[in-house]
Order: sequence, then structure tokens, then C-alpha cells
Amino acid sequence: MGKITTLTEASSIALHGMIIIARSKKLVNVQEIAELTITSRHHVAKIFQRLVKAGYLTSQRGPTGGFVLRKKPEEINFLELYEAIEGKLEINDCPLDKSICNFDRCIMNNITVKMGHDFRNYLESQTLDMYI
Repeated sequence: MGKITTLTEASSIALHGMIIIARSKKLVNVQEIAELTITSRHHVAKIFQRLVKAGYLTSQRGPTGGFVLRKKPEEINFLELYEAIEGKLEINDCPLDKSICNFDRCIMNNITVKMGHDFRNYLESQTLDMYI
């Protein structure tokens, strides 16, 4: 079955994992995030090291280590996290990325552009504190 839009597994893990960390009163480790998101421990580790590098988290190594937010939850929006994992969100005029259209107007009536802007606006409006 076709899907109109989906998040990649990586961006989904990042968003859900960051909410888990924001809700916690203690350090949260990779294993906990992997269990709660039902994903690979190695995939979680890779994603969260990117979020550490991007400045959203601090990590501590060792048996009692884990992640903690570097910023307040209300200062971190979903768009920032999404772009830290996926790269800059691009909204293209053409759903097929064509620079020149053979038709007088878009047969999709530019619905994909509207959806892209709506998606960006939604991600930007959502902050971690809204899910604590």
C-alpha cells in the first residue's frame, strides 16, 4: 500500500528518543531507548551520537552513563532534530524534481508544495516540552 508521507526510521527514533530523554529525571542509555522504541541498539547509538555532535545532548560513558539534554525541552523543536538527522528539509515546487514542466500547470495543483510547508510548520511548532 502506498503512503503519502513517512518519516525515516532514523528520524522517528531521534524524535521519540529525545522525548524519552526529556521525560527522564536521570541519564537515559542507548539500551533503554532501543527497548522503548523497539529498534536496534546500534542504530540508536549511531543516531544519538549525531544528536550529541549537533549539540542537543551530552553523553556520559560507562555503566551508569547515558544521555541528558543540553538545552531546555522548550528550546528544542522537532524540525531541528529532523534536520540534524536527515539534513535540511527541502520543499520542491515539483514532486518529480523537474525544473521544466511539459504541462501548462502542475497536474498535482502544487499540493505537494503545500504539504511540504505544512510538514515544516508542524515540525517547527512542536517542542519537546509539549510531550513531557
